[in-house]
Amino acid sequence: MVLKVFFPSCCSTAESGILIGRWISEQNSAVVLAVIHFPFIPVQVKQYLSEVQQVTKVSISVLGSWNNSKQEKEESLGEFLEDLGTIFSHEPWIQISKEGASKFWSCSTLQKHSNNPKEEEIILVYYDQRKVMLSHLHPPLDTAASTAHRADNASELSAVFDTVARSKVLFMTDRYDDGPIKLTHWQSDGVEASIIVELMKQASVPACMLLTFLLSLISGVCRSRVLKFWPLSFLWSKLSTCEQLRHRLQHLQVISSNKKAQNQTQLMRKANIFVSLLIDVALGMLLMSWLYRKNRIGHLADTLIPVADHVAEELQDLLQWLMGAPAGLKMNRALDQVLGRFFLYHIHLWISYIHLMSPFIEMILWYVGLSACLGLTVALCILSDIIALLTFHIYCFYVYGARLYCLKIYGLSSLWRLFRGKKWNVLRQRVDSCSYDLDQLFIGTLLFTILLFLLPTTALYYLVFTLLRLLVVIVQGLIHLLVDLIDSLPLYSIILRLCRSYRLAAGVKFRVLEQQDGKPLRLLMEINPLSYGSVVHTYRLPTYSCYPKDSWTSLCKKLFLGELIYPWKHKGEKQD
Repeated sequence: MVLKVFFPSCCSTAESGILIGRWISEQNSAVVLAVIHFPFIPVQVKQYLSEVQQVTKVSISVLGSWNNSKQEKEESLGEFLEDLGTIFSHEPWIQISKEGASKFWSCSTLQKHSNNPKEEEIILVYYDQRKVMLSHLHPPLDTAASTAHRADNASELSAVFDTVARSKVLFMTDRYDDGPIKLTHWQSDGVEASIIVELMKQASVPACMLLTFLLSLISGVCRSRVLKFWPLSFLWSKLSTCEQLRHRLQHLQVISSNKKAQNQTQLMRKANIFVSLLIDVALGMLLMSWLYRKNRIGHLADTLIPVADHVAEELQDLLQWLMGAPAGLKMNRALDQVLGRFFLYHIHLWISYIHLMSPFIEMILWYVGLSACLGLTVALCILSDIIALLTFHIYCFYVYGARLYCLKIYGLSSLWRLFRGKKWNVLRQRVDSCSYDLDQLFIGTLLFTILLFLLPTTALYYLVFTLLRLLVVIVQGLIHLLVDLIDSLPLYSIILRLCRSYRLAAGVKFRVLEQQDGKPLRLLMEINPLSYGSVVHTYRLPTYSCYPKDSWTSLCKKLFLGELIYPWKHKGEKQD
């Protein structure tokens, strides 16, 4: 049977005393937490351990004795430490002794109450107590064949990590305290603290109360009945800026909540949201300072109208090309002229609308630029909405062409079933056999011929405007991908992984320090940090958008049948 003793490296220079920690009988291992020095009174030690056990809910007891022969030269000290086992009565009683300047330690166990004491092989594992206490051990993410073995090792390690983490109260006593018990642990030279952190904690309470009050007012206004009427509710559901503001409002409510985080995951989520908001607002302020410097807003407004006119002229040239003989194709002259003039009239209306709004564009951009102080994501969402408004005529062209093309495709498919003596059963959602008379077949043949010869003209217009629409969709999709990246990226976890990698532990590795016959095997336990991919996968924040679930096959089918496509699909939103 192998006995594993986890010994804190900070106690290797401690004076002689007794070892306190937790005995894990299921794993036959002992986790040493601290060393109590001489002199002490056993009754006071037992009372102190019972108080700590009530607070930490960890079964802490006296595990054995620690003898630093470099500090103590008395010959009777070893016998005295061995006799302490009868007072504290722990089975087995662990005796660890440091042999002067030698690099080898002796470690043995005593089992006074056992009839058949067995010699156990002892492995002495050193660990960094501070890193183990501050780290959070993550379970393995893979599901390989060795999952059960990995789970057993993870449970053994988690017991060690959990024991050290829950014994935080034990480490709040340093050598400057006037208590009757003197301990050696990672904070025995002084409790780690920061004046700046303490001041921020004190200032965060009134700040959170004020922020909670303001957020409750904003939430009350957003839930008012005035905003639930049709025009405003439609805008709130379609504009990505409103969705982003609602998403950030939820983040602020999570941060300002007085409810304490129940576990490490909730704490990391709050920290990631706070850092994400902070960096988002900082980037927005930088963008706003760049926009208002050197009158860039005015230059942008002066450039916007000529760009819109140029786009309109290119669309007019494209329509004139389609109304002729595009690529040498023979089109239906009458339908071609009707569709071309219809779309040209829409472009004329769009140009008139742009020139009517031209005196107010600079003022609108000036106020829109101020929204960057709410964050870079809000500015990007406003940019996406502006692109949607400026390309509204392209969207109208695409919808007209798609509906007309879809009507002809479904008409041709229905008439094709008529030729085969079939029809679509609406109630049972299937194709059934059907008998048609001569008049029905004659009219069906005429309609099928008309739709078939008009289809190339409609398909060409649909193809051109679908490509233009896909270009706008790609631009808006890239903007939304950037917004989702800023919203969902766990920046705090990534920074923590970069600066203090031991805080996010994926496991441990053991390095052999010394090995000699007759001496315990000494290992050094080092923390393996999580990979950056695992950090992003574990702590990724949820976003208000979700990617379209359509595959490439489904998307191509929609394009072929003339069904409408959208750049983004929000949760709970139904696509047409």
